[in-house]
Amino acid sequence: MAFHSSRRAFIKQALLAPAAAAALRTSTASASEPANPAPVANGLSCGKIGNLAVSRLLLGGNLLTHYTHSRDLQYVYNLCAHYNTEQKILDTLKLAEQHGVNTLVVHTAGGILDTLKKHRHELGGKMQWIICPTADVVEDMSAYTKMVRELADNGTDAIYLWGVTADKLLGQGKVDLIAKAVDVAKEQGVPSGVGAHDLNVVIECEKAKVAADFYIKTFHHHEYPSAPKSGQISEPTSESPGYWCRNPQEVIDVMKNVEKPWIAFKVMAAGAIPPKDAFQYAFTHGADHVLAGMFDFEIAEDVSIAKDLLANIKRERPWRS
Repeated sequence: MAFHSSRRAFIKQALLAPAAAAALRTSTASASEPANPAPVANGLSCGKIGNLAVSRLLLGGNLLTHYTHSRDLQYVYNLCAHYNTEQKILDTLKLAEQHGVNTLVVHTAGGILDTLKKHRHELGGKMQWIICPTADVVEDMSAYTKMVRELADNGTDAIYLWGVTADKLLGQGKVDLIAKAVDVAKEQGVPSGVGAHDLNVVIECEKAKVAADFYIKTFHHHEYPSAPKSGQISEPTSESPGYWCRNPQEVIDVMKNVEKPWIAFKVMAAGAIPPKDAFQYAFTHGADHVLAGMFDFEIAEDVSIAKDLLANIKRERPWRS
């Protein structure tokens, strides 16, 4: 454990130096003005989450872990598992880095941490990891704390409470446990966030002044053929497209006043909205970062789209990262 603690301290010190320089560059900026972060590799701009420089476009982990959210097309899960082998995942991480995507967001699916460690330690990869533990969050916090510590000891760069868990805790009236989960990760010296499908998670966390460093919140419009129509939006127990973002305008209105970085996910409604449309909607309406599931053959085009949009984006919400 002493080795792991010293390793985390070294990582934090290495990150603090560029972060301090970035802070000097931006300290005089008005709170109402966009930040002006330095670009990362290949011209893709980034923002800051804690001490991390995070690309505006992030690599989503669901396709890599075969959670495709393919509605009733069950064969797609199997197809994805056959395509995204460990070698293909390693190739995808390398390709994403080459195009300037410097951060992956993923949950603790079986085997993924071993693959990420191989990419970083054996192949020299620099991809940052934002990971959500899937351990239960209950009063004693023991299982969750153990998993968070293991993730931190293995070099995870930021941790967030899984949206599925946060939604459930909110439904049980246990915002205090959401706060405890955030604190558990912060105690490990890494940025700590909260994920959510339900916008009320963000609302109640803000009311309770939960010390989250960032939010990961679903966001997409309903202008696509299979989108839920008025009066047809399912309850939270369903995984319909409407569940991913039930009321986009309400999300815009709430997040406008949230001063913490916001990573938008499910922006393409699990493949129903084209990337250009999805990215533009998310960035224009306030998202600081967009999380996108991408196969290797989609990365170059998606990054190009993001770069073009970011060069000319007009938005009301200031950049919060």
